[in-house]
Amino acid sequence: MKRTKIICGFDSMDTTKVSPLLDWLLRKHPDTPKSRAKQWIVAGRVSVNGVIIRKPHQTITDPGDTLELRDRQATTLACGPGWQIHPRVSLLYLDSAVAIVNKGPGLISVPAPNCTLSALSILADFLAGKLKARNRGVAGKSLPAAYRRLQPLPVHRLDQYTSGVFCMATNPAARHHLIEQLKAHSMKREYVAFVEGRPSTPTGTWRQWLQLSRDELRQHVLSETQLKDPGSEAREAITHYEVIAEYPLAGGKRFVTKLRLRLETGRKHQIRVQAAHAGLPLIGDRTYNPAYRGPDHAKPPIDFPRQALHAEVLSLEHPEQPGKRMSWTAELPKDLRQLDAALRSTRFQKSQP
Repeated sequence: MKRTKIICGFDSMDTTKVSPLLDWLLRKHPDTPKSRAKQWIVAGRVSVNGVIIRKPHQTITDPGDTLELRDRQATTLACGPGWQIHPRVSLLYLDSAVAIVNKGPGLISVPAPNCTLSALSILADFLAGKLKARNRGVAGKSLPAAYRRLQPLPVHRLDQYTSGVFCMATNPAARHHLIEQLKAHSMKREYVAFVEGRPSTPTGTWRQWLQLSRDELRQHVLSETQLKDPGSEAREAITHYEVIAEYPLAGGKRFVTKLRLRLETGRKHQIRVQAAHAGLPLIGDRTYNPAYRGPDHAKPPIDFPRQALHAEVLSLEHPEQPGKRMSWTAELPKDLRQLDAALRSTRFQKSQP
C-alpha cells in the first residue's frame, strides 16, 4: 500500500495560496501566541505594502517581505462616522499627530480662565481613559494603550456658540506644522451661516482690516482713516462667500440667506463681524446683530438662541505625511437643520411680521 506523507506546520505552507492575514503573521512570528497576534492586527500595527489591515481573517496572497509589524505607537483610530465621547463632542479622526472633532454649540474649544471644560479637555479625558465613547456599538471597546500617551494641543478654535469641525494636534511638532498651514492659508475651512438680508451678488469676497477691542470680546472694522493711526493693531481679514439659498419673509419684504463661507484668514469673530459690516448680520448673533441686543432693540426676525454659524468642512495636509491632504465634513447640527426646515416652510414665511 502506497503511503501518503502528510506535512504539517507553517513551514510547509503553500505560499502561492490565499490565507488569512493572521496566518501569514504567525508564519513570520511563530513564537507569538495567536491571541497576541490578533491584537496586533486589530490595533493597527500590521501593514502589507504600507497599508494597515485591521481584520485578522482578511484573506490575502503571500505578502512576503511587505508584511510589517509596526512599532507600538498610535497609528489611526477608525472612528467611522464619529465616536460620541461627550454630548457635545464627537471624535472624527485620531492618530499620532492629529485629532479632529465635531463640537456642539455652547462649548468652548480650549480651556479658558473662567471655564475649564472644553472640547480639548474632554478629548484629553477620553484619551486618559476617564471617558468612554457613548455610542452603543463602540462603548465597550477600549482605546489602544498607545493612544493614552497622546496629549491634545490647541491649533485653532471655534467660538463658543459656533458648532462644527476643527482640529487639534497630538504632538508638538505636528502642532507647529498645522499652525504654519494656518499662517500660509493652506488649511481649508468652510462654514455655513444663516444671515439677515440678501447680498448684492451671489458670490463675492469680504476684505477688511479688523482690530480687537482691549477686552478682546469684540472686533471692529477699521476705516481708511483709522488705519493710518500709528497705534493701530489692525489685522487683515478675508472671507469668500457664496449664496446657497434665499428665504423670503413677510411676503418678500425681508429675506434670510443661507451662505457658504470660506476663510482665507482666521481672525477672531471674522465671519460674524464681516457679515454684519456687509449688512448681513447672522441670525442669533448677540454681539454683532443689533436686533438681538437687549429689550430696547427691534424684535429679531427669528428667535434663535445662538449665532447661526457652523464649521462644515476642514481640509489640511497631514503634518507627518507631506503631500497627503485630508478632509472632514460635519453635517448641520439639529438646531440648524430645524432652522433650515422652518425657513423653507410656507407657513413660517407667511407668519413673519
